[in-house]
Amino acid sequence: MAEEAKPKKKREMLTSFSIIYILMIAVVLISWIFNGTPTGALTEDGAQEVVAGATFSDFTMASVNGFNDAVAVCLFVMVLGGFLAIVNETNALNVGIKALVRKMHGNELKLIPILMFLFAILGSTYGFCEETVGFYILLAATMMTAGFDPLTGVMMILLGAGVGCLGSTVNPFAVGAAVDALGAEGIEISVNQGYTIALGLILMVVTWAICSFIVVQYAKKVREDPSKTLMTEEELEAARAAYGNDIEAAGDVALTGKQKAVLWLFGLSFLIMIMGFVPWDMLGIYAFADADGNAGWTSFLTGAPLGWWYFAESTTWFLLMAIIIGVVYGFSEHKIVDLFMAGAGDMMSVVLIIAVARGVTVIMNTTHLSNLVLYAASNALAGTSGIVYAIGSYVLYFFLSFLIPSTSGMAGVSMPIMGPLTVQLGFNPAVIIMVFSAASGVVNLITPTSAAIMGGLALARVQYSTWFKFCLKIVGILSVACIIILSIAMVAIPA
Repeated sequence: MAEEAKPKKKREMLTSFSIIYILMIAVVLISWIFNGTPTGALTEDGAQEVVAGATFSDFTMASVNGFNDAVAVCLFVMVLGGFLAIVNETNALNVGIKALVRKMHGNELKLIPILMFLFAILGSTYGFCEETVGFYILLAATMMTAGFDPLTGVMMILLGAGVGCLGSTVNPFAVGAAVDALGAEGIEISVNQGYTIALGLILMVVTWAICSFIVVQYAKKVREDPSKTLMTEEELEAARAAYGNDIEAAGDVALTGKQKAVLWLFGLSFLIMIMGFVPWDMLGIYAFADADGNAGWTSFLTGAPLGWWYFAESTTWFLLMAIIIGVVYGFSEHKIVDLFMAGAGDMMSVVLIIAVARGVTVIMNTTHLSNLVLYAASNALAGTSGIVYAIGSYVLYFFLSFLIPSTSGMAGVSMPIMGPLTVQLGFNPAVIIMVFSAASGVVNLITPTSAAIMGGLALARVQYSTWFKFCLKIVGILSVACIIILSIAMVAIPA
């Protein structure tokens, strides 16, 4: 029997907001240092672009402008909060999770690599990243009830979807955007996507195996001795208040008929959301819309068929399902509205973190610092060997991804520079695409500018500093694995 867990001492840590604002200040200071330095890019009128030192107003307005940039995902999180408040009031999810844990008879560990692989497939095929926000509360609660901790649930989602994005195969926001950028007029570099798919699969499987092993070992350790958790007592108290952690108190839990109906509707809500996000047309499936996205039979709800949804459509869907679940369970109109408003209000801290995180990217775009780093690094890599080029390119994309967390934005900015350089050096452009995908995927596991990370951690009651402490070693391990695979590919794959 494990010794009684001793609560970890509370330690004062910087909040997520302070960490992000410190990063903003650092970017502002760097922009002053390089103020007036040519970036290497040209403006729309053909003049030489230079770094513009950030003004005080650039800094003060960054968070507000970041909110404007992230308004769709922020609204989704608020509506999701209202949806979950109504579901939680029925107690169906709590009882259902406890019943599932009892039926698993201690075999919950087997679920970890399976669910992580499913998240990885979603990440690899269509960039399942910010869309994971809806799953954090569910898996954090499930893992805590099963005797682990909320951090285990966070690991499953972030690392699972993260290694999928890292090893993108047909992800339109990474591989698709990069291929499109290389095929633009004036560049016109063709890419053999057979190579990108093969490399993506290798990267995904290898990194999934590494992360699954690490998460399972951590989960075993925490269940055997809860004091081994990386979470502080303050975080655990917040999680217990949110989810509870008393399996035995449930007794022989049994769902009522109304609760079963709520769980079916709850599952349907997430199933339809996933189906809405998956780009079916890119997979050659036209059951919901034709190749041009013309409205199919599933477009009656939002005007967009499944496969063409994004946050606006999924927000509408969860708003509708929140009302339906409230009605099915028998809540009054007043109670449905009150629960929804309270749940949406509880998400305001998450919404503000997401908005503030986007502010860093806003400053980077305003000052043109990202272009300065990109052009300087590409000039330094010219004339290098395949292995040096692979490693140097990975390091370049690694640091750029902190500044430009959007993979599609990164592809649009960098590929017109790195693609021609790769071809000029006699290497296959498909490999540089996967270097970009792997590096940005690794960084998006840990960067505080990611809405998925900061919002998901806040939902799971895990501080960013706790996640950073755990994930830093994993970032190093995954980077080494990716560099080895990509260096071999850069040398071995013919141009």
